[in-house]
Amino acid sequence: MLSPEAPIAFLLDVWKEVGRHADLAPTLARLLPRLERELPVRAWIVRRIGLADGRIETAATALASGERAEAPRRDAAPQRSELAPPDLDRLRQWGRDGGAKAWKSHESDALRRTLEPTGRRTALIAAPLVHEGQLEGVVLLEGERDELVQAAAWIDALREPMSIALANDLRAHELARLREAAEADNRALLSRLQREDISESVVGASTGLREVMERVEQVARTDAPVLILGETGSGKEVVARNIHSRSRRAKGPFLRVNCGAIPPELVDSELFGHERGSFTGAVNTRRGWFERADGGTLFLDELGELPAAAQVRLLRVLQDGSFERVGGQEALHVDVRLVAATHRDMETLVADGSFRQDLWYRINVFPIRLPPLRERAADIPALAGHFASRAGLRLHGVALSPTPEDLRVLVEYEWPGNVRELASVIERAAILGDGRHLAVAAALGSLPRSTGAEAFAPPPPEPTEGAASDASLDAAMIRHIQGALEKTRGRIEGPYGAASLLGINPHTLRSRMRKLGIDWSKYRGAAS
Repeated sequence: MLSPEAPIAFLLDVWKEVGRHADLAPTLARLLPRLERELPVRAWIVRRIGLADGRIETAATALASGERAEAPRRDAAPQRSELAPPDLDRLRQWGRDGGAKAWKSHESDALRRTLEPTGRRTALIAAPLVHEGQLEGVVLLEGERDELVQAAAWIDALREPMSIALANDLRAHELARLREAAEADNRALLSRLQREDISESVVGASTGLREVMERVEQVARTDAPVLILGETGSGKEVVARNIHSRSRRAKGPFLRVNCGAIPPELVDSELFGHERGSFTGAVNTRRGWFERADGGTLFLDELGELPAAAQVRLLRVLQDGSFERVGGQEALHVDVRLVAATHRDMETLVADGSFRQDLWYRINVFPIRLPPLRERAADIPALAGHFASRAGLRLHGVALSPTPEDLRVLVEYEWPGNVRELASVIERAAILGDGRHLAVAAALGSLPRSTGAEAFAPPPPEPTEGAASDASLDAAMIRHIQGALEKTRGRIEGPYGAASLLGINPHTLRSRMRKLGIDWSKYRGAAS
């Protein structure tokens, strides 16, 4: 079948390619046509074996020329498999013994079932890849004809160059992961220096956010998906970063994607990447956010804005850790921890069909509700002090501090924009105070227009003829809200809440109830 000279010539080609490419995939792709001239192969596969974490996964696959004409074979790039203790023991022993193993199409045993990526009845040759005394992987040759097994002794010569190729591939991916982590850290640092809307530190961790941080501590050491629920500007990204920094992935990348800021037609490409030529404008292959976050955490902000098509692909990633680039046929595998956030009522989106129910169940494993700023007024002084010091140093070179009167004004305000709005108000106050003090009242628009707060004060209401007095108007509003609370049994949010019944925002309703002195809790359990 093979002449004695053939292996030597082929091995020279193998060594040349191993030295030319750091990635396995192009190495196998370039060598396969040469291998086909020597052996009746239909697939050349290299799998990575992780004895420490008990996994086996495909690192690269090359299909013979006849295979490429067929429909894409998903089984050519199988899902990552978990190895049971007996499988691990079997692989360790095989790695120590060395030597290739061969099976005809009708033959099978426990080792083959552990190594092979598919259950196809083909002839198969497997050779262990050992690097620096450690079993790192396996090279597999799959063929239609049983005569392939006659090449077992010859193919054993591939072990050394393929071991080097796998080690190079591992190093290349590790370097890419480290580079991605460094870039993510750099972006985070620049964000901290330039960010004006929200603090990266968790102010209030021992007060208003104590329960939140307790849940963060519970879930951070796991890999479970986390869903952060909270209003816009309440600090969801800060919590997500803390989950990442307290996890085993802290040295990996942390990447944030705003699902609502990506045009629907580009979401797939942004999240999962694309191959060159897959669509107009795709002049190069691009790695998506999932690939770039490999080994770290991907923060999907505004999850409720994700289009339906992207929801399907996201579900697959969560189920088995695999996906394909847009225009690609190879299944890629990533190890990414998902943290998502939204200000939307997800149960309502699921109910009306805007969000997949199965995906919701996958993501809503460990929800964390982030309270709005108005529900943790005790944190306002610390937050105001933090923002004032930062704004003063950045704008005027001198740290500023809010006065007791400033704090009184800030605590009494409702903060519909939450922490982000507070940061903006404090910076505005630092500008209006010319670096000498904080003009908080002016920044909130509560001073007369002669103070310079004209740009921020709301316009006065237009007078209307026959308007009721403030007292009678408040009384009518109280009766109206109380009636809604009775019908909804004290529930404010959601499709069956008082806010929906009244046709106003839940935050606006809570604000008006506080001003009018309405205690919603006494309506809990009331008959509808």
